[in-house]
Amino acid sequence: MVWLAFALMTGAVVLAVLWPLGRARAGKSRDPDVAFYRSQVEEIERDAALGLLTPADAEAAKAEAARRLMKVSDEAMTGRSESRTAVRIAAVLALVAIPAVALAVYARVGSPDFPDLPLASRQAERSRSLTVDDALAKIEGHLAANPDDGRGWEVVGPVYMRLGKFEQGAHAFGEAARILGATPQRLNSQAEALVYAATDTVTPQARELFEKVLAMKEGDPTARFYLALARAQSGDRQGAIDDLNALAAESPADAPWQNVVRQRIVALGGTPPAVKGEPTGEAANALRALPAGDQQAAIRGMVDGLAARLGQDGRDADGWLRLVRAYAVLKEPELARTALGNARKALGDDQAASRRLDDLARELGLEG
Repeated sequence: MVWLAFALMTGAVVLAVLWPLGRARAGKSRDPDVAFYRSQVEEIERDAALGLLTPADAEAAKAEAARRLMKVSDEAMTGRSESRTAVRIAAVLALVAIPAVALAVYARVGSPDFPDLPLASRQAERSRSLTVDDALAKIEGHLAANPDDGRGWEVVGPVYMRLGKFEQGAHAFGEAARILGATPQRLNSQAEALVYAATDTVTPQARELFEKVLAMKEGDPTARFYLALARAQSGDRQGAIDDLNALAAESPADAPWQNVVRQRIVALGGTPPAVKGEPTGEAANALRALPAGDQQAAIRGMVDGLAARLGQDGRDADGWLRLVRAYAVLKEPELARTALGNARKALGDDQAASRRLDDLARELGLEG
């Protein structure tokens, strides 16, 4: 089919070349000099009838006109012969040269056996060639021409954050909130960008935004976390610890922010509240009273005991979550990943537990 298509296309090209050549020959088949000769003869006969020419002069004039016609006819025949020769040469070239050149070029740069590249692959290739900077430049150009495109601002905000352009990110989230309406998520994103731009300092503008979030959504964990940090930065360290402890105690044990909140409590010199499965009351106090080395040994013993229990009964989703988190806190990521894999096998038919495991894995950076 490929070669048939090529043959048809080549024939069309050759015909396109020969057609005007054939028309040029047909157009020259009638010689205009014959008509001119006849008009001269008619004019001579009119002059003779009017008495302007004698019969002898009229015959001589007709003879001269006939002589000129024969001369011109001979020249025309010679020219037509040369023209026909040129047409024949052009026709031969069209019939031979065009296919020969086409085949030579295709044999060098073409390949009929090479499979077609699907549309999806071509689009994917174009997408890969488009860099982040190119995409960002296009979005910025669009927003410069359409500054009231709230969706555009909302799309470009996270891009700025990933590139470390926190001030531009704060501006983008602010524009999105202005155009599309203020929501807790948009205000939190704008405020967090301001915090990052100020090197983890909760600025007055960011604090005002977080307070607006709490007014719109009571108990929002992101706003509570940053407002607690604002208290610590203002010198009220104990107030910050109390706020963070309350946030940790009121949040689910496997909440994505639990690990960050508890680490910040420890960094401020506080003691995070116990979560389900951890020692509480006198046991917790006894553990804290041990020397640092003995504390580590005791913690290791509890973690190993939890792992052994889950090896016997793996249907405890909360237990698996605690075990994975414990290994991560102990800075043993390989054991955490192993526990994560075992938990997924044991809880494979529990979709809710699987989602909690996936969330915890992303929070602790155990995957990707």
